[in-house]
Amino acid sequence: METLVCSTAHSWRTALALLATLTLRTAPGVAAAAPPAADSDAGTAAVLEINGPIGPATSRYVVHGIEAAHENGSRVVVLELDTPGGLDSAMRDIIRAILASPVPVVSYVTPSGARAASAGTYILYASHVAAMAPATNLGAATPVSIGGEPEPASPPVPTPGTNPPQDGNAKTPAPAGGAAPPLPGSAMERKVVNDAVAYIRGLAEERGRNADWAEQAVRGAASLSATAALQQKVIDIIARDLPELLTRIDGREVRIGDRAMKLATRGLAVLRMKPDWRTRLLAVITNPTVAYGLMLIGIWGLLLEGYNPGAVLPGVAGSVCLLIALFAFQILSVNYAGLALVVLGTAMIISEFFFPTYGSLGVGGLIAFVVGSLILFDTDVPGMNVGRPLIGAFATMGGLVIAGIVYLASRSMRRPVATGTQAMIGESAEVVADFTGKGKVRYGGELWNARSDAALRAGDLARIVRVEGLTLWVEPH
Repeated sequence: METLVCSTAHSWRTALALLATLTLRTAPGVAAAAPPAADSDAGTAAVLEINGPIGPATSRYVVHGIEAAHENGSRVVVLELDTPGGLDSAMRDIIRAILASPVPVVSYVTPSGARAASAGTYILYASHVAAMAPATNLGAATPVSIGGEPEPASPPVPTPGTNPPQDGNAKTPAPAGGAAPPLPGSAMERKVVNDAVAYIRGLAEERGRNADWAEQAVRGAASLSATAALQQKVIDIIARDLPELLTRIDGREVRIGDRAMKLATRGLAVLRMKPDWRTRLLAVITNPTVAYGLMLIGIWGLLLEGYNPGAVLPGVAGSVCLLIALFAFQILSVNYAGLALVVLGTAMIISEFFFPTYGSLGVGGLIAFVVGSLILFDTDVPGMNVGRPLIGAFATMGGLVIAGIVYLASRSMRRPVATGTQAMIGESAEVVADFTGKGKVRYGGELWNARSDAALRAGDLARIVRVEGLTLWVEPH
């Protein structure tokens, strides 16, 4: 067991940690935080916040934050969790960083009312110490499909009189021979669920936590309050705030790799590590709604540049937005069938301008656009979908444009022909000199031969009733 060092070495270590903070020795992805309080010489506790859906930007921030905490000499890393879940790839990046961390990692679900659902539960299980604030919850860790696959099937709902959902010790009766009951659903669904079960059970066994309840959280989306989680040995501590957490875990023994380590957290100064500008920018552009908007701006910008060559601004803005959107799509879990439908729908709506389809192309394109937008991202992962109001706004705007095109086309069909000699019928011509039968009239700034059965006087206006070659048949107004 590792012992505490003498006070002189302890002071030198604290001084080095403070110097590292003041000289901005942070890893990429983490902005330098404010120096710890000067009245504490016990060391630092690095605090990272996971607030909201877990995506690529979150994993980058946490991974680099753990590295920065180690470089700065922090005694412990505290992950403050309040998340509905997120992407599997981002979650696994965070867990790999926790398992490989030379600094103990404490996951703390806070503040009251927060949750560590889905991916947050896995992260809690992977941490060296798991803690929750009162009135928080965790669980609902069933994996959901990516790219439009059906959800994994849930086990049957228990009948009245069986163990309630909060009973983490309840188990599904196994058939003879000890084999687990088969899951309903497709082979792919069973593979996804079984892989997730094996993963979280491995984390539970590594940290000595309740593996049976972890399996229930995956197979049946079970959830627990903070009190129930402590009773069932899912978490280690309930603490009202961060100072109480650091006090209560002081002296607790954890394993870092193959060695035991006793935590010394009492009196640690809190060093909050914020994401740097790159991580914040990545968080913005990988927001599905933002990426979706950038894609549409890019498409329409390039189209406007194509219709008005030399405008420059639409082409430049469209190119930049489209490239950023494609970068975001490379990181996000994109359903490429949805992306193809969005592009196809946009092309069909534009084609309505050029082909006399009386709305059929436009309506079909609008349907493809809406359906593609709805399935563009994984709508089952919390926070990883496009906002419905935004889709509705673009669909409404597209519908109004199509309706306007159909109205203008219908009105033009009812108008008389406006080209060639047919456009002259009904127009007025000025009589140049008195005549009956044959004479001259001026129309469109030109002199024309004219014939009329009625007498016309110079300066009168005559109506054109027929055109024969270069002769106009006219009659008095």
